Amino acid sequence: MKKVILLSLMCFLLVGTAEVLAQRFVYTPRNPAFGGNTFNYQWMLSSAQAQDTFEDPRTASRDQFGLGRDPLNDFSESLNRQILSRLSREILERQFGEESLESGTYNLGDYQIDIRNSGSGLVVTIVDNVTGATSTIEVPFF
Repeated sequence: MKKVILLSLMCFLLVGTAEVLAQRFVYTPRNPAFGGNTFNYQWMLSSAQAQDTFEDPRTASRDQFGLGRDPLNDFSESLNRQILSRLSREILERQFGEESLESGTYNLGDYQIDIRNSGSGLVVTIVDNVTGATSTIEVPFF
C-alpha cells in the first residue's frame, strides 16, 4: 500500500512539474496582409517573384524593342489612326468654318462612322466593327 501511495505521489509531482515548465504557444503570422510584421513584405514579395516561372504568352514572343509583332496588323492600326485623325481635323475645320460636313455613313477599315446633324449640333458616332465598341461625339453649333 505504501508503494501505491508513493507511486501516485510521484506521478502527481511529475505532472505538476511538467505543467510548471510548459509554455504557451502563440501564433504570429508572417504575412503582413494577415497581421504579420510589415518588414517581411519585401522579403516575401522578392521570394514569390523568384519562384514565379509563368510567362505571359503575348509578351514571350516579343523582345524589348517590340519586334516580333505582325507588320500587317501594325499597318492597319496606323492607317486607322491616320484616318480618324484626319476626320477629326476635317470635322473641326468644317464645323467652325463656313462649310458644313456632309451627313452620311462611312466605312473606314474596322470603323463605321455615322455623321448627322441634330438640333443642338453635329453628332458623330464611331462604331468599331471588330470589338463592337461605340463612341458618340457631339459638337455643338456656335
